[in-house]
Formats: sequence, C-alpha cells, structure tokens
Amino acid sequence: MKLPVIRHLQKNNDKEKLENTLDVLESFCDHRSVSDEEMDVIGELISNICGALEVQNMIDEGMPERDAANNFMKKVLSSIDK
Repeated sequence: MKLPVIRHLQKNNDKEKLENTLDVLESFCDHRSVSDEEMDVIGELISNICGALEVQNMIDEGMPERDAANNFMKKVLSSIDK
C-alpha cells in the first residue's frame, strides 16, 4: 500500500470507476490459472484502490484531503501494529 499511489488514484478517478475496477480485479483473481506472482500484484492493486475509496469517503464526509490521506495511513499502520 503506497500513499502516493492511493492519492493519485483518488484524485484522478471517480468512485464508480474505482469500484468497477475493483470488481474486475477480484473476478480475475477467482480464475484458477492466476499465478501466485500475479495474485501478489493484483493484491497490491486492490489494496491501493480500496485505500483510494476510503480516502475519498473521508473527503466526501468533509475532511480535508491531506488529513484524510494521513488519517487513513495512521489507521493502516495502527492495524499492522496490533
């Protein structure tokens, strides 16, 4: 999960586009011929897209963009520490 990638996705794509992309990637992962290496890459993409959606939701609720991104990363880091 990379904050610059998350911010780029959030700024340059609307929610519907991100959600549709997420659906396609999840469907692709379900196919039996997907290799472990491909799964790792897709997992990273899915994480970044989900992060972008979460940041956008915080912005939609009135949080400033920078605060939303920082709060999201704090939330991620605190969940890793548990």
